Amino acid sequence: MKDILIVYWSGTGNTEKMANLIGQGVMESGSKVLIKNVSEATIEDIEKFHTIALGCPSMGSEVLEECEMEPFIESIKDKVGGKKIALFGSFGWGDGQWMRDWVERMESYGANLIDEGLIINSEPDSKGEEECIELGKKLV
Repeated sequence: MKDILIVYWSGTGNTEKMANLIGQGVMESGSKVLIKNVSEATIEDIEKFHTIALGCPSMGSEVLEECEMEPFIESIKDKVGGKKIALFGSFGWGDGQWMRDWVERMESYGANLIDEGLIINSEPDSKGEEECIELGKKLV
């Protein structure tokens, strides 16, 4: 079994909850998971793992959080080529454009994306919780 890295930024706790549920799915599949807030994540973390989930909610006019997550994503653009990457995040408005843009961006960096990005409106309900757990299982 392989180890999985989950890196996230969360403002209200919704994306953090998603990260933990994804981690639960990884563990239920028998793998180990390391979950880190982006403020604690390093480029070395990205280099060590072949399978990574990145999470960030929609901010402003449907963009990634600009103080921590955006600079982190920019810093790893040369490190994600060939890696299995899943993207996730919560939103409260819009139609998911930030996720479509993020998917396109990560593909342009050479990442092998798992699905088209999991987005959940506000806090995950029971259906959303299951979707997060299933994404964790897909990572394994």
